[in-house]
Amino acid sequence: MEQRILGIDPGLASLGFGAIICQKNQDRVQEDSVNLLDFGVINTPANTEIGQRLCTLYDDLHTLIKEFQPELVAIEKFFFYRMANTISIAQARGVIMLVLGQHELPTVEFTPGQIKQALTGYGNAEKQEVQQAVARELNLEYIPHPDDAADALAVALTAWFQI
Repeated sequence: MEQRILGIDPGLASLGFGAIICQKNQDRVQEDSVNLLDFGVINTPANTEIGQRLCTLYDDLHTLIKEFQPELVAIEKFFFYRMANTISIAQARGVIMLVLGQHELPTVEFTPGQIKQALTGYGNAEKQEVQQAVARELNLEYIPHPDDAADALAVALTAWFQI
């Protein structure tokens, strides 16, 4: 059974995305597998009006969904960083949830601790350890950059591990 998972690391200035394709073998003759489809970020310039930035996220998310055709979307659960970022991240998440709802895509959410636990076995792992685990799980010779994209891949892999 093949499944495409889109991972999203919410943000207004930089929204990370990572798409993977997973193969779950019911018969256990072959091992389960996971492969990278693509990853990157949607950037919105800070000097652009907030409404336009949210429209960019909206349009680009629709494009990503058309391109990757995920069966499941995994999102990093909202986590209070700094008060200055809280409102903009909440606004970006609202746009993300709207787009996913319009496409009727099932979603799962994970806290940063759940993601760290799933990838490293330790809920307080350092960012570098999680990024190394992403590279290892996807058989990459490099750590994906930028960090927001690596984080999105970590979210997608967490969803894969939960299936």
